[in-house]
Amino acid sequence: MIGNRNLLLLGGRLQNAAFALFFVSTSRAMSSSSSAAAPSFCANSARRASSIHSSITETVGETPIVKLRRMAGIPAGVDVYVKCEDANPGGSVKDRLALGVVEWAERNGHLKPGQTVVEASSGNTGIGLAMVCAARGYPLVVVMSEAFSIERRKLMRFLGARVVLTNPAHKGTGMVIKAKELADEHGWYWPNQFENEANAWIHSITTGPEIVDAFDADGKTLDHFVCAYGTGGTLKGVGKCLRERSPGTKIHVCEPNNAPMLYSEIKTRYPEDGKPSTSFDVPHPVWRPHLLQGWAADFIPQLVSKSVDARYVDGLMHADGDVAMRTCKELAVKEGIFTGTS
Repeated sequence: MIGNRNLLLLGGRLQNAAFALFFVSTSRAMSSSSSAAAPSFCANSARRASSIHSSITETVGETPIVKLRRMAGIPAGVDVYVKCEDANPGGSVKDRLALGVVEWAERNGHLKPGQTVVEASSGNTGIGLAMVCAARGYPLVVVMSEAFSIERRKLMRFLGARVVLTNPAHKGTGMVIKAKELADEHGWYWPNQFENEANAWIHSITTGPEIVDAFDADGKTLDHFVCAYGTGGTLKGVGKCLRERSPGTKIHVCEPNNAPMLYSEIKTRYPEDGKPSTSFDVPHPVWRPHLLQGWAADFIPQLVSKSVDARYVDGLMHADGDVAMRTCKELAVKEGIFTGTS
């Protein structure tokens, strides 16, 4: 039970099922040590007042944090905030991931000019990559299950990406395996968002510091941080920042209530022979189809497991898909915030 606290959440556009981060905070001054200067990164210069940007990728990040005022069920004395990631140019938090993995690959010589990028995505990562690749001149192929929304396919194709559809029976791992097959066959660059440390790195130098700096500047203590675990990038990157700069903040992650993989404490096996995962042959035993697109594939991503091992998770919450859909509607009607279930 939370009393006299402030809470922050992460969210975005309905059709993209974009994300919102939720926070709880009090009006005491936040205790935080000064952080080292972040590496030079184009997202750091985004959202300057009245600035003119040389590329759409410079507008990724620095998304607003908004207090919820009319939602039902918020206890007296508790302030709930959302970090509106739909304000990113591609409409979701995954724009950060897309820019991070592409810039990391460019800097380390893994991505050559004009080389095709291929990735498995339920939609938001694909849309973010399509935006970044269009701006940087890279062809993009997105592997996506037919089970995911047609609107996302249309958005990716409109941004110039090719979309390869897979059989829904092969689940999320089938998408990952197909993406790796295409990368191996054609020499394309595969970011592998579920394992790529650049996914967490971008959140450790942008999302995390943005949150801590905002609450610090407003004289509030961030008591609780809530997010879905998804690929694990947001959880690992923001978790690292909060442990270093706001160690009193409790970190809570959400998963579908009918696919409680973290709660089961049954780990996904990560083979060392170059295959993406074993879960295509042996799905996680408690995974079931759910309504929360983009939240939980049929395996626990390595970045999520690393976050748990690093003790970045203080609490585990379970979300009902139908309730999530109703909450999306309520956020729109009562707060004017257009978000998705994830």
